[in-house]
Amino acid sequence: MKKIAYLLICGGFLFGAYTTALDAQNVDWLLFGLAAVAAAAGVILAKRADRAVATSGDLLETNRNELNQSIANIVRDLRQITEGTAAQGEQLRDWIDEKLRPDLRRFVEARASMVHLYSLQTYADIMSEFAAGERYVNRVWSASADGYDEEAQTYLKKASAQFAVAQAQLSGAAAGANA
Repeated sequence: MKKIAYLLICGGFLFGAYTTALDAQNVDWLLFGLAAVAAAAGVILAKRADRAVATSGDLLETNRNELNQSIANIVRDLRQITEGTAAQGEQLRDWIDEKLRPDLRRFVEARASMVHLYSLQTYADIMSEFAAGERYVNRVWSASADGYDEEAQTYLKKASAQFAVAQAQLSGAAAGANA
């Protein structure tokens, strides 16, 4: 279905360009209109195919698990490092890159399913907290690279709090959806 949609889009645009190139002074608007309709139909088919994939039960369930597991790992790892021995400098940056980045990436790749699973508002609320936490993690990395270890520790705690709120909101949304 998607290949047909892309063929319609390409064919429509190419045929539209061809019809306008036949005569520089007089455009055959009927042929150009047919080309535009074909391209528009291709866009509609492509959008429907994308939506069908995005709302498939298997993908939604996989992404629900990815969201829950990745945010749980992030919260757990941040809690461990903020409550344990304070890592500094290169050790802290390596820890962020090795421990947090993969789970941050997993969450971001699965985030679009939140809209289909819960609602757009829930997505916005969770992603607002998640984005703030991610910015704090980036700030920790930068502060650590610049030698500001005290600031890095302060923002690790702030990041931990932001991700904990995002996790609580995700859990609340899941509980509300199952009720």
